[in-house]
Amino acid sequence: MSVTSTQVLVVGGGPVGMMVARTLGHFGVECMLVERNETTTTHPKMDITNARSMELFRRVGLADGLRAVAVPDGNPFDVSWITTLTGHELHRFVYPGADGARQQIAEQNDGSQPSEPPMRVSQVLIEPVLREAIEGHPSVDVHFGCAFESLENTGDGVLATLRTSAGQLKTVHARYLVACDGGGSLVRKQLDISLSGQARVSQRFITHFRSDARDLLQRWGKAWHYQSNRGTLVAQNDVDTWTLLSRFPENTEPEDINPSQLISDFVGKDIDHEVLVANAWTPHLLVADRYRDGNVFLAGDSAHQYIPTGGYGMNTGIGDAFDIAWKLAAVLHGWGGKTLLDAYENERQPVGIANCRGAARHNAVRVKIAELYSPLLGDEGPDADAERHRVGAEIARIGNAENECVGLELGYIYADSPVICHDGDHEFSDDPRIYRPTTTPGARLPSVILSSGENIYQRLGQWFTLLCTQPCETSGFEQVAAAHKLPLSVVDISNERVAGVYRTPAILVRPDHHVAWRGHPDMTTETIEQVIRRVSGL
Repeated sequence: MSVTSTQVLVVGGGPVGMMVARTLGHFGVECMLVERNETTTTHPKMDITNARSMELFRRVGLADGLRAVAVPDGNPFDVSWITTLTGHELHRFVYPGADGARQQIAEQNDGSQPSEPPMRVSQVLIEPVLREAIEGHPSVDVHFGCAFESLENTGDGVLATLRTSAGQLKTVHARYLVACDGGGSLVRKQLDISLSGQARVSQRFITHFRSDARDLLQRWGKAWHYQSNRGTLVAQNDVDTWTLLSRFPENTEPEDINPSQLISDFVGKDIDHEVLVANAWTPHLLVADRYRDGNVFLAGDSAHQYIPTGGYGMNTGIGDAFDIAWKLAAVLHGWGGKTLLDAYENERQPVGIANCRGAARHNAVRVKIAELYSPLLGDEGPDADAERHRVGAEIARIGNAENECVGLELGYIYADSPVICHDGDHEFSDDPRIYRPTTTPGARLPSVILSSGENIYQRLGQWFTLLCTQPCETSGFEQVAAAHKLPLSVVDISNERVAGVYRTPAILVRPDHHVAWRGHPDMTTETIEQVIRRVSGL
């Protein structure tokens, strides 16, 4: 059997796998992606791409293409708790759409905002855009309809056996393998990597359907989610495509569930509709004990699985994808050291655990609100009115943190990373709803808009960037970086009014926007050498 060679084999062609491949291509690395299915997904799955993921999609030139298939930028992200859609609205949490978020970003230019608004879009629409992007990239070899079978983790790489849709076996030798093959990851199982946490958190039934009954399905206006004690109705496109996530009826087998009845129960009456996909689903709260085994790395659902409250599943995976891809690229280009690869698990596993805990908290809040419901809420009359007012006020008091945790999404810090120059300052908020902009090494560089109208991220180089917030002598830094072949761009923003945000003379920014070092670059050659060697993993 002939052997095909590639630098990186990506197993799994969902959003995370395709983001790994696209990012590797962006950094000039040849890779092969294999996906067992012939086509991209036909299931709705996720419906929110958060601001941090959009920043990373922008970094590799994908943001505009994705927004083109998303819900229009003017449509809101509102979340409304109701009795039924023929009954009463109890409380609405109001959130602006992407247009409103952009206005807030421009007006509040203090580093507290993301550079990109979040995006409402179904995975059904995301995946074709990503597939087109990687199939059109000269460095990416894409094989849908090709399943991973087995691997051998060798000293100089990975030997993988694949099976085509025609049943033909193929062997691929890769320096590295990135497993993005989902919650049931065959790669993870073959490596005997365990998962820790809570399996089978609950049981849900998902019904993806098409209906033109917008007079009922948007009765109180457009909303991203309508929620009740029966479940959540997700507006996939605000026109005619919807997803109902129902609490599993007690003492019922999946095959006995009537999805049309679930729709009628949520709405409060029968409506014309067409069921597109319907199936039982069991969410988990699990994180892999290890993200690496030799030359194999886990990313996305193969490394962590969450109940979808908070929308952390794919979004955590996009962060994994960019992180492992730029590190692999640095090593394969010859200037990155092995500690860079060691740092992947060190950096991303704590994020995976934090987001798992966040999803659990958000789910507990939904359960708590559902327990407030009683038959009286659906009645008419003064007593029912008073009860609805009471429950609505209690929902408002409990809050909707799952759509407000900007601190969890933007504020994570790689506090123990071996490739960050830590300086003892861990300036972050313990409240996941609060993001405190900081240049603490390991943190994401706060986003600001410059006097030119550009976002600071648009000024960053492809690899590392030395960002000077005041006049600095950088020649020594540049010479040492060049000696180690570390690609470095120098950007002078000393004439910008950012001192109050960045509060340091210079910042070394990684390709993923995270701060690798901060201080004054006019240091001794020996000190600069220590910085460059650490951030490049040598």
